[in-house]
Amino acid sequence: MIAYVTVGADDIARAKRFYSAFLPALGYGLKEGPEGLSYALPVQPGQSAPLPDFYVKPTFDGNAASAGNGTMIAFEARNQAQVRDLHAAALAAGGFDEGQPGFRVSYGPHFYVGYLRDPQGNKIALFSSDPSEPGRDG
Repeated sequence: MIAYVTVGADDIARAKRFYSAFLPALGYGLKEGPEGLSYALPVQPGQSAPLPDFYVKPTFDGNAASAGNGTMIAFEARNQAQVRDLHAAALAAGGFDEGQPGFRVSYGPHFYVGYLRDPQGNKIALFSSDPSEPGRDG
């Protein structure tokens, strides 16, 4: 089980604009401190914290942050409309398009996804795979 994911950022304010454009709509709350940004899902009474948390932080070694080649972080949306809305919001908040929302031939008929790069260059996917929504072939 993945406990948390961390990406580096050289400009925390710019990263905050980007990630705050869509993570709160997916249920993530933000805690901000001198160590960076911490996004977490709410804890329900009597339950342990849902995972994973998502952190945006300056690098520990002081060198410039960089995106990993082949690395991607995917966030699940409620439905296809939310994928489109959050993709547009993230672009308006400083992200870069890596693939407009839609179906991809390589994936299942209900996998609807949009791709972005955050301001630092990290690749982000927003997806929905709800079988009750129209699929690629229908």
